[in-house]
Amino acid sequence: MFGLGTTELIIIMVILIMFFGLGKLPKVAKELGAGVRSFQKSLKGEEDEPEKTDKQKLEE
Repeated sequence: MFGLGTTELIIIMVILIMFFGLGKLPKVAKELGAGVRSFQKSLKGEEDEPEKTDKQKLEE
């Protein structure tokens, strides 16, 4: 995984815990994941809105 060993991952986790604290770390990880998902969707060209169904298209 990116050429990082166990020792490096542990050091990164300790730094993150010191920087954000144990209470905020899950929230930060959740927001980071949402940002990555949003970025991936934008690369694929997907929109946030779901596509209209056939019934909705016919009503217009």
